[in-house]
Order: sequence, then C-alpha cells, then structure tokens
Amino acid sequence: MRKAFQQPGFTRLYAGLTTSMFGDSLMLIVLSMWVKSLTGSNGKAGMTFFWMVIPALFAPLYGLYIDRVRRRPLLIGASIASALAVLPLLLVHEANDVWIVYLVAFLYGISFVVIPAGLNGLLKEMMPESVLVDANASLSTTKESFRLIGPLAGAGLFAVAGGGTVAVLDAASFVIAAVVIATIRVPEVTPVREEQHWWHEMTAGVRHLATDPVLRHILVAVGLTILVVGFSESTIYAITDHFHKPVEFVGVIVTVQGVGAIAGGLTTSRWVRRIGEAGTVAASLVIMAVGMALIAAAAWLSLVLVAVLFFGYALPMLIIAFNTLLQIRTPNRLMGRASAATEVVLGTPQAVSIALGALLVSIIDYRWIFAIMAAATVSSAGYLIVAIRSRLLRPVPPLSETVTA
Repeated sequence: MRKAFQQPGFTRLYAGLTTSMFGDSLMLIVLSMWVKSLTGSNGKAGMTFFWMVIPALFAPLYGLYIDRVRRRPLLIGASIASALAVLPLLLVHEANDVWIVYLVAFLYGISFVVIPAGLNGLLKEMMPESVLVDANASLSTTKESFRLIGPLAGAGLFAVAGGGTVAVLDAASFVIAAVVIATIRVPEVTPVREEQHWWHEMTAGVRHLATDPVLRHILVAVGLTILVVGFSESTIYAITDHFHKPVEFVGVIVTVQGVGAIAGGLTTSRWVRRIGEAGTVAASLVIMAVGMALIAAAAWLSLVLVAVLFFGYALPMLIIAFNTLLQIRTPNRLMGRASAATEVVLGTPQAVSIALGALLVSIIDYRWIFAIMAAATVSSAGYLIVAIRSRLLRPVPPLSETVTA
C-alpha cells in the first residue's frame, strides 16, 4: 500500500475520505436506532435501510451527470451536499418526525452512489494503473477498521448525547473531507459532452459492462454470489439461537468478521500482483465458499468463528479486486456511468437475497442455508474459472480510451 501514498495528492485524498468514512460509521447505525427509540417498532427501524438502498435503482441517471463534470469538484460538492443532507436530523424529536430520518437515509443513499463513482474516476486520473489496487486496498482496509469501532461509538454517543450530536459530527466530517480534497491539485481533463440521445448516454455504462469480455463474466459470478450472500443477514441470529447465545453475541461475530476483513484488505495487493485481478476475484469466491461450508458443518461455536474469519477475509478481496478491474477496464469518460451501473447490477440481487434469506430462515435449518450458500458460491467460482480461464492468472490489460461508448 505504500506505493499509493507515494503518489502526489493521494495522502490528502485518503485523509479527506477517511474522515467522512468515520462520520459514516458513526451515523449509519444511529439512523435505525433513532427510529427504533422513537417508535418502538423493529419494522420501522428496518425501513431505514430500505430508504437507503432505493437511490441505487436510479444510479445510471446519476452516472450520466457524473461523467459530465470533473471528479475533484464533484467530490467536493458531493461532500458539502452530504453534510447539508444530515442536518435536518436536528429537527427530529418525536415519532411523527420519523419521516425526516427516512428522508436523510434516502439522501445518504444518493451519496453512497455518487461519491464512490466520482472517486473511481478521480483515482484513475491520479494513479498509475499498477498502483490502483494499493489505493483501493488502503481505503477499503480503513473502512473495515472503522466498522469495528464506529457503530459502537455511534451507539454510545447516541445514548449519551442524542442523535443530533451524531448528526453534527457526521456533517462536520463531510465538511472536513471537502476542505481537504479541495487542496489537492489534479490535472483533470474537462469532460466533453457526447452529442447523443440521453438514453444512449445514460445506458452507456451498462452496455460497457455487458460487452466487456472480462467484466461481463465477473459481474455474472459476483451477482450470483451476492444472490445468496444476503441470506447471512437473517441466519446470523439463527446461529446465536443454536448455540444458546444472547442476541448481543452477534456483535462478537461481526467483530470477528471485521478482523478477517482487515487482514483481507491488507493482503489483497499481494494476491493481485501474483494472480491478477480476475484470479483474485475467483480466489475470494473459493475462500468465501470454504467459510460458508465450515459454518454449515460446524458442531462447535469456535469453528463457526474460524469460518467467519474466512468469510470476512474474502469480502475485501472480492471488492478491491473487482473495483480495481472496473477502473482498469473502463475508459474514464464512462467511469461514472459504469460505476453507477454496478450499483444496480449488484444491488438488485442483494435486496432479493436479504428478503429470501428472511423467508428461508423460518423454514429450514440455518446449516442447510449455509450449505446452499457454499454450493452457489463455489459454482460461481467455477463458472468464472471456466469463462475467463485464458485471462485468469495474469494481469488483465486495460482498455484503450478509444473504446466506443
């Protein structure tokens, strides 16, 4: 990862983004907790996440406009807008104000699409392609680290000082990020407006993903995996029931997964340099399947925790390798639309998976669910290995910027 920090401007970019990441880690758990405390309803609390994922359905529309502006000003503006978006939470005082929390969750969801898409484009402008994996790994590892401490800190701050205080801190983190990013000097090329029908422009990212011989197969494999990974959102509580642990033990499981994720983030660059981005995606799917299979077969809780480490280790491998491949294989003029399109392509199976998992856990034993997950994931890995076997264990070459949109 040190190579990334040797590139001009990346240290400042990292400092700005990690500041807002920490603010996010505080706020995300607080939104649903706030709704729960005001209404007493688990269902209404869960709806917070529903409103947060809805904006992803409109991601291609955001991508169209992201590709029409320079990335650094976009990140500055998006950070300021995100800071303003959370301030209405200061008006939340009673159950009738829950709609404000939902509105903020919706705006947060837009931020989750726009900022990563803009970041992908800016990194492609700033970094040599050989160093992109280090940049992605450093940001992903830091994000996973915050997930270990942020939710706990956010919950404690909410209990002591209230949601308004958390909202102000989150807004401040976005403002700091905007100020720091504004100090970066990047020689960006001003995007040229494409004289095409708006529908053709908007769907260019989807078409790029569908026609690229590498990204297409990886998206299919990752999408099939996500279609079952979401089962774990509900089955994690079945695990605690089976081993006669209180619901709070979920926190232990999530922490163990986070430790594995940090280890995965720290070592993904080595994987990519040895077996390439596509090979790392395939390896991550195999490791993930091993973790799922171990959970399905585990007779002791200690073995479950070991399996969770495998699962956690594989997730950042998958995300970092795929994101790096997307950056390398996508012309910069399409980066916003391609990044936004992945939100729809991968977000839809995730939503279906979570809903289906909630149904399955009430019908069959959690061990069978994890067995299904393992079988589906290893099948996805097998599909990917066969589909791109000629490119699997080597660095994938970038596309020329002359590729037609």
